[in-house]
This record gives sequence, structure tokens and C-alpha cells, in this order.
Amino acid sequence: MPDNKGKKNKHLTIEDRVEIQECLDHGMTFKAIGKRVGKDQTTISKEVKKHISYRSKEGAPADEDVCPLLLAAPFVCNPCKKRRYSCGFRKRYYDARPAQSAYKTLLSEAREGVPLSKEEFYETDRIVSDGIKRGQHLYHIIQTNKLSASKSTIYRHLKLGYLSVSAVDFPRVVKFKPRKVKLVAKIPKKLKEGRTHADFLAYVEESGLRAWVELDTVIGRIGGKVIMTFDFTFCNFMFGILLENKTAAEVSSKMKALKAALSAAGFKFGEVFPIMLTDNGGEFADVFSIEEDEKGTRETQLFFCDPYQSSQKPRVEKNHTLFRDIVPKGESFDGFTQETVNLIFSHVNSVKRKSLGGKSPFEVFEFTYGRRIPETLGIVSIQADKVIQSPKLLKN
Repeated sequence: MPDNKGKKNKHLTIEDRVEIQECLDHGMTFKAIGKRVGKDQTTISKEVKKHISYRSKEGAPADEDVCPLLLAAPFVCNPCKKRRYSCGFRKRYYDARPAQSAYKTLLSEAREGVPLSKEEFYETDRIVSDGIKRGQHLYHIIQTNKLSASKSTIYRHLKLGYLSVSAVDFPRVVKFKPRKVKLVAKIPKKLKEGRTHADFLAYVEESGLRAWVELDTVIGRIGGKVIMTFDFTFCNFMFGILLENKTAAEVSSKMKALKAALSAAGFKFGEVFPIMLTDNGGEFADVFSIEEDEKGTRETQLFFCDPYQSSQKPRVEKNHTLFRDIVPKGESFDGFTQETVNLIFSHVNSVKRKSLGGKSPFEVFEFTYGRRIPETLGIVSIQADKVIQSPKLLKN
């Protein structure tokens, strides 16, 4: 089986086409051929139908009847056992080398642009404009007049103002809405130097650390308030900070406030958060406000997961499911206060876990750090029989 890795969205090569021809000769289905060359079966089907070579018997008319077997896949005579002797129909074959030649010609023309002369362009404009003014649809105009320009080419010329008609003259163009492009802020590549996931693994191995803090954000209503979450991986103790928006400036402001609160309680931020791991969200782009104290001295180390690899910070992702038990996905945080967030995570941290031997994250965290740090973070212990792990918590 050929190695198809990395072939998605790539053009077919001459080797691919030769293999398609050989597979057709052996009677393989489009689905089986697609698996061999790393393409979808519809791609193979389109390739075969687009590059059919016709061959007639000597002296036979070019428009003779087509064999009924060719009306269904594979549409060509390659696998047929009768093709060399007892068949009187016109032959249709898929041949790799003519197909490759036709592909190269089409590719060359596409790169040169639409091959229209000045006269052809003005004639196309006249035909299109007259048809549009009569209320005809563009595809109908192209097919009726056998125009060489495609719909996308004519729409592109329309957008550039090359045609005699405008968008308002087309039956549907004015209804088209620009495709929405979601712009997601990412961490600049320069800032990730020395902070990649590979750097994180090397740092953990070198330092001998077995626990760290995973950092993330939970979204409510799009464009509304979000919650920045911190998960201490050794016991899954989690707390959250309410953000007015998902920006680096807001994260920076709240991180400075967190450091000040810990300092006022007599703790150093770097001792509680010696190493942190997060994703590539742009809200964490101000790495220096996170890593450094007010004097500019680095007190913690921030690392980033690989892009689209949320599985590299599994504990915070998993612990979010407990948060969602109380606040289902899609609900807005706009009515929340920091006290609301503290209440939610106080209950989350009081849920007893099998992984902790029947203890709650709060109990393990308090045993490790004492009670003052969780209190500074806004988290309190909830009696086991008073824990509410459902939306009823906020309704009460």
C-alpha cells in the first residue's frame, strides 16, 4: 500500500494516474482506487470521467451507440473482458498519459489567466450583459452561448467592475453575503521561542517537577465575559478569574491583581505557580506580565501547547466538565461576578474524587499549602452533604 500521508489537497501526479489506469484494468472500484492513491472516491470518479479517450472500430461512425455497461461506474472499457474481440460498441478508455498531458495544458492556461482576446472579452461582456438585463441566470447564459469564461471568472470581473452591468442587475448577487472569517488571535512565533511544548517536556524532565498549573479560558456568550481557569495538576484543584473580555490586556491586568493579592497574604507567586502550561490563545500573548514580577524579574515559567493539541493539557480540559455541570455550555457569564465564580469552584473543588482516594481537591490542596492560599484565591470548603453539582447551585 503506498504511503498517502500528506497527499490531501494535492494534485494528481503522473504516478497517481498510471496507478489509476492499472487499477481500472484490474477491475477495482473507485473506492478501492481512492484508498490506494490517497484520494476520495469522488476525485477518482471525476478524474476518469474528465479524461475519457474514445476509440472506434475502423470505419465506424464517431457517434455510434454507447455500450449500456458504460452508463455506470467505472464508465470506461478498461476492465471489460469483451473489449478486444466480441464488442461492437465504441470504446472508451482511461489512459494515464493523455490525462496527464491534458491536465498540464489546463494548468498552464489557468496560470496564464482567462485566454480571452480584446474582441472575445467585449463579446462576452455584451452577451452576459444582455442576458442579465433580460433576467436570465448566469449559468443559463454561459450554457446557451457556450462561453469559455466560467461563472467564477465572470463574478470576479463583476467585482472588479469590468462588466457593463453591476451587481444590482444580477438576480442573486446582491443577496450574497461575504463569507465570515473568524480571526483568532494567536501567540506570536517569536514569543514561543523557548516556551514550546517540547521545551516544557525538557524543563519538567530537567527540573524533576511532577506537577504544574494548566491555564485556560472558558467562554460563555461570544463577545461577552469569559473565565480564566487555573488547574493544579497534582490534585485538580481549580479556581477561576472572571474576565470582562478575552484580550491579552485583560489577562495581564487580572494576573497583576492576583500577584498583588498573594503578595499581600505573604506568598510569592512563583512559589505557588512555578510552571504553567496553556494553549495558543491570544489572550496569553503578554507573557512577560505573567512570568515576571513588578520589578521585571522572572518568577515563573510559561509554556504553550502545540497548536490544536488541547490534549497536551488534559487535566484542565477534563475538570471543565465539572464546571459545565453547573454552567452548561452556551450560557452567558455576563451576569456573573467574581463571587459567582468563586462559589462555583468552591463546590467543584469539594467534590470527592476516586483518583484522590476519596478525598476532594480542596482537602488535598489545603493539606499541601494550608488554608490561607485557597482563601486568598476565593475558594472555601463546602460540606460534602451540601455540595451542589448542577445548575440548581446558581438558581438557589
